[in-house]
Amino acid sequence: MSDADHRPRVLSGIQPTADSFHLGNYLGAVRNWVAMQETADAFYCVVDLHAITMGHDPVALRNRTRLSVAQLLALGLDPERCTLFVQSHVPEHAQLAWVLSCITGFGEAGRMVQFKDKSAKQGSETTSVGLFTYPILQAADILLYQADAVPVGEDQRQHLELTRDLAQRFNTRFGKTFTVPSAYIVRDTAKITDLQEPTAKMSKSASSPNGILELLEEPARSAKKIKSAVTDTGREILYDEENKPGISNLLTMYAALTQRTIDELLE
Repeated sequence: MSDADHRPRVLSGIQPTADSFHLGNYLGAVRNWVAMQETADAFYCVVDLHAITMGHDPVALRNRTRLSVAQLLALGLDPERCTLFVQSHVPEHAQLAWVLSCITGFGEAGRMVQFKDKSAKQGSETTSVGLFTYPILQAADILLYQADAVPVGEDQRQHLELTRDLAQRFNTRFGKTFTVPSAYIVRDTAKITDLQEPTAKMSKSASSPNGILELLEEPARSAKKIKSAVTDTGREILYDEENKPGISNLLTMYAALTQRTIDELLE
């Protein structure tokens, strides 16, 4: 029996929606993926099907998918210690998503907060059905591999609850088939926010060019962005997410990259 047989199976994915990952992707997710290779039977996926829900250029998507895989390998994912793949290369993802959509209530899918937020910004005329059914495809991604646990942030917790509900519903109707996954809460995960809007999450889709630190950009450009980051009134260097979000964000990044605590930085 291999070591993997004694370890929980985890699954996580990342979208290839930009030419480069950003610092939030690395500190908030990928760095933990690298560590989990040692303790879990780890499956990691570049979720290119999820990346087409809001429009896409096929040539750019193909290139970004390859770049995403290359960056994951460069950042420490080892095919000898994890399973790394591209979502669209496995047709069962879309096939299972259709089956699960047939046991998902319309109102149930419509209650997903991320869909409400994104559709409100885009308007109903430009919001795709794919965006509406996105969480069901995400459920298929997870259930297909019988994942025991899924690393999630708060913005994905509702989607995981839907996945659990669908797994239990399928098992009740058709017999025990899917593992019901649990949330894998990674302790001490760095939450990185926008350099220009420090109350908002650093995001490939929402951040301005100066608010996001891309891993593949020139170091001089990254340094310039950090130097021009929005800080706060007052000269005191304090960690206070509510009243001093700009300084707090810079402290979070510095602590995560140097593997020191914020208290140590403030001494």
